[in-house]
Amino acid sequence: MSEPFRVSRRVDFCDTDMAGIIHFSNYFRYMEFAEVAFLRSRGLSVSMGWGQEKLGFPRVAASCDFLRPVRFDDVVDIEVRVERVGDKSVTYTFDFWHEGKPVAKGRVTAVCCRVRPGVHELESTEIPQEIRQRLLD
Repeated sequence: MSEPFRVSRRVDFCDTDMAGIIHFSNYFRYMEFAEVAFLRSRGLSVSMGWGQEKLGFPRVAASCDFLRPVRFDDVVDIEVRVERVGDKSVTYTFDFWHEGKPVAKGRVTAVCCRVRPGVHELESTEIPQEIRQRLLD
């Protein structure tokens, strides 16, 4: 992906801790928010029908480094980049900005899985070529 996908989100009061700054755990929710927005922009989802199958992209790894505090009512700009698309997984990076300053950096890896009919169990599968192409466009 040549240009990062960008989305903004205002920090809600419920996202803050006793010190009045965004609680660290909410960065993971914000990464999911940005990932879902990115996928929607490509006509995809983290859970979708694809042909005769239902596919999902459960996360298998997530990390976040916190650089400076963000407070209630601040607007956080999030840049999403596709770092890598493997045979069965995709890794995203997330750069968080507030007023032009970096505030956090995150990373998420998700695996393409099909939902096995009847038993509702997940089974990893190769990312279909059309999905792969949409991720990389």
